[in-house]
Order: sequence, then C-alpha cells, then structure tokens
Amino acid sequence: MINKSMDALVWLRKQLDVDGNDLLREMVRSFAEELMGAEADAMCGAPYGQTSPERVNRRNGYRTRRWDTRTGSIDLKIPRLRTGSYFPDWLLDARRRSERAFIQVVTEA
Repeated sequence: MINKSMDALVWLRKQLDVDGNDLLREMVRSFAEELMGAEADAMCGAPYGQTSPERVNRRNGYRTRRWDTRTGSIDLKIPRLRTGSYFPDWLLDARRRSERAFIQVVTEA
C-alpha cells in the first residue's frame, strides 16, 4: 500500500511541475487506464509481465481511442490482447464516447 501511495505522490508532483498540463484531465486519464489495465490483467489470469500457471491470455500492446468528456478530449490507451479482444464497455459506448458509465463505476467503487 505504501508503494502505491508513493507512486501516486511522485505522479502528482510531476503533474504539478509541468506547465500547461490540465491536472484534472490527466487524473481522469490515468485512473481510467489503471482500471482498464486491471481488468485486462484479470482477463489474462495474471498481471502484465508476470508468469503464472493460471494465465490464459497475454497482453499485446495498446490501441488509442479518443474519449470526449467535460474536461475535454482524452486519448486513452486501451489494452490489446493476443487472443480475443478487450473493450471497456463500462467506460466507452461501442459507437459513442461517453463519461456516464465512468462516473457510475467511480461512484460504485
């Protein structure tokens, strides 16, 4: 737990040091990408970069998708899988980008 909080503190300090960076937009992007990464890891049966006998799939890079929010457009890196596909339907509508589902996930968490 301490490691994650230290990583968050380092990330926050880096964001505050960068001029012209929209902190809220970066926080939303980072949080959404962390949730998608955790979901992709669960689908694979093991965290990214770790071996496990329970592993059923592997990650295969990322694809970008623009997500339009009230804070502006955010380019998300969506995890790709070697076998099958991953699409965060809880975050993005298949044909329309929306933040409604994301707000619902955050409030439930």
